[in-house]
Amino acid sequence: MAPIDASASQGDAPQGEPLTIAQIAELAGVSTATVSKVVNGRVDVALETRGLIEELIRRHGYRRQKRPSKPTALLEVVFHELRGLYGIEILNGVHPVARQHGLGVVVSELEGRHTPGRGWVEEVLARRPTGVLSVFAGPTVDQSEQLDSRGIPLVFVDPTGEPSHRFPSVGASNWNGGLAATRHLLELGHRRIAVITGPEHMIASRARLDGYRAAMDLVGVPVDPGLMRVGDFEIASGRELARELLRLSEPPTAVFACNDGMALGVYQAATEAGLRIPDDLSVVGFDDLPLAEWHIPPLTTVRQPLHEMAAAAANMVVAVAEGKALHRHRVELSTELIERASTAPPRRTAFR
Repeated sequence: MAPIDASASQGDAPQGEPLTIAQIAELAGVSTATVSKVVNGRVDVALETRGLIEELIRRHGYRRQKRPSKPTALLEVVFHELRGLYGIEILNGVHPVARQHGLGVVVSELEGRHTPGRGWVEEVLARRPTGVLSVFAGPTVDQSEQLDSRGIPLVFVDPTGEPSHRFPSVGASNWNGGLAATRHLLELGHRRIAVITGPEHMIASRARLDGYRAAMDLVGVPVDPGLMRVGDFEIASGRELARELLRLSEPPTAVFACNDGMALGVYQAATEAGLRIPDDLSVVGFDDLPLAEWHIPPLTTVRQPLHEMAAAAANMVVAVAEGKALHRHRVELSTELIERASTAPPRRTAFR
């Protein structure tokens, strides 16, 4: 029997309650086995048929059988990229919560992409984890709805864009962090303060930059567009952009790098230019990853509580999986400036 259009079949669907596999199969004109494959994340179903079944599930909902299979005792953590200490800090926050609730941890990585590609959600559905933590990444609306329709809780950690109002999320006070970092440099006497941000489409980058602008505005120091650079949160971009800044006819006396990786790149550029930190150039980072205090000199940075953020998100996933109501849908943890030896008053009179 050929599949029928989902919208055309809406009138034949039971009103006010989710559909069973059998009802979905009848509406779609396919077998219950085909619907079961889609529900459980199997990929051996034609794209058109799978799309029709997913549309029916989105439109009407899906009612499990009276004795549904239990979710696997797994917590799925998806990273946009898994390298360096950022991911380790997140996992160190997740693991204690997972152990407490008898859950294993499965990690998937998107190879630098911030949106999962095709096939990712099918793999997750096939594993049927207790819940999913999305770290610095964002499943598409369709992917999120597929997880939701199967009763798999989704919580975002440090969302790349505006936190979704539909799904719980955990972040940090990025604006306050940017304000504190810049205010620290201003209080030391710096006025030529450069900023190297992360990608413009990420809300964390924008918030840190807005905090920088607010600090400058509060003391009446104009923001010089020539001292602003857009990086990508990688060491190499910090190095390249710092090279540009240090070649200016009036170079900065201080740089606020919006993550510790780019701050390390600034260190490298300063060394190449024969400058000493903090005598010739002050540097502030953001994250306070474990290696920050082992830089030479130790890095002044804004501590982002990654461990606590991950633990809070993991607890939220478990609570939703257990049918509990969340006290807060959006959790934002405070940041803190950690002063070390990479900042000092400017040696020369700052340009005003």
